[in-house]
Amino acid sequence: MLIYLAFIGFALLVFSLSIAISVGAVAVPTGTVWGVLANKVVPGTIDPYWSKGREAIIWDIRFPRGLLSMMVGAGLAIVGASLQAVTRNPLADPHLLGISSGGAFGAILALLHTGLFFGLLTVPFLAFLGALGATFIVLGVSRIAGATSADRLVLAGVAVSFIIMAGANILIFFGDPRATHTVVFWMLGGLGFAQWDQLIYPLIILVFCGAWLWSQTTVLNAMTVGDETAATLGIKVAQFRLQVFFVCALITGVMVAFSGIIGFVGLMIPHLVRMMVGGDYIRVIPYSALLGAIFLLWADITARTIMAPEDMPIGIVTGFVGGIFFVWLLGRR
Repeated sequence: MLIYLAFIGFALLVFSLSIAISVGAVAVPTGTVWGVLANKVVPGTIDPYWSKGREAIIWDIRFPRGLLSMMVGAGLAIVGASLQAVTRNPLADPHLLGISSGGAFGAILALLHTGLFFGLLTVPFLAFLGALGATFIVLGVSRIAGATSADRLVLAGVAVSFIIMAGANILIFFGDPRATHTVVFWMLGGLGFAQWDQLIYPLIILVFCGAWLWSQTTVLNAMTVGDETAATLGIKVAQFRLQVFFVCALITGVMVAFSGIIGFVGLMIPHLVRMMVGGDYIRVIPYSALLGAIFLLWADITARTIMAPEDMPIGIVTGFVGGIFFVWLLGRR
């Protein structure tokens, strides 16, 4: 059953990517899409019957955008699944816990104030530091306030998120007015700046961090039962939770640096996956990555077509769908 589900999932992923590249202000037949891909991978495979302009749209703009949306969706989904395990909180999400806001703060600081002192790595680096700092602030606030329950931890995350976003807005207010429009659009979530030479950074982080989280599925399963049970199994609970927060902050920071703030993916996808494949994290992690990639591809398709030829920020789409899902989740108690 799971093998068939994985096959269907990968087929749907390829189909979704094909549609994402085909649709837009300039519609492109799917045959042309895969023809261009075949010619780029193995030159001379197909005699080109498309124009240079159409090839540039497919290869230089839409392919990188589609691949970035897959990576961001997969990354945010596995972060949400991992946070829900180590916090035993079904509402845990990088957006609700303030991690995305911290990443945005660091990215805005790099884009408007510090300059690219590390080159292209500056924005992901400061976004990671911002996400990690926000994580520790949320943990500190929850400890000081005695917010040990699931709902209070979410409230602490929301409060810290508002504070950090206020700081980010101050950075925008004092930044270069000519660049603020782009930054504000980026904060709402957007994949339009995807470029081939930058995709290597989120890909490396997703592969290595995702592989580490997948290797820890036994420990994640134990953490969902409770700290006491995990400790009796020889797990260093506090140390492991800190490691997961660090890895999740790294994934979130890098994804936010390239896509802006995209909320609710980490909240929705793991719940849907658990409904389909159960709660064992040996399945939850990879299936969350797969479904997260598919979901964000379709969110991007919606964002590009609903107001064509204008691009709607993708964060608006995920926020709308995620808000409805959040209400439904609360209704299920």
